[in-house]
Amino acid sequence: MQLRGRLVHRIAPDDLGERVSVRITHPGGGFTDIVGVVESWAEGVLTLRRRDDSTVEVREADIVASRVVPPVPPRRRGGRPPQAP
Repeated sequence: MQLRGRLVHRIAPDDLGERVSVRITHPGGGFTDIVGVVESWAEGVLTLRRRDDSTVEVREADIVASRVVPPVPPRRRGGRPPQAP
């Protein structure tokens, strides 16, 4: 999300259904990162569905950086992935 010291905002309302990472200003100062699927984007508020199925609303004005990220890979049954030879 950072490019040569600059924060970059790369998502748009067209990204509905995409998994995104957003960095927002934290009320106490600093930043908080949220990853989730964009469920809605209306009147300057995004609703993101997190991995644990909870939702969070994010004001577009609070976003300082964002990007689309790859989907979570499916979990493998049986534990650990195979190791390379």
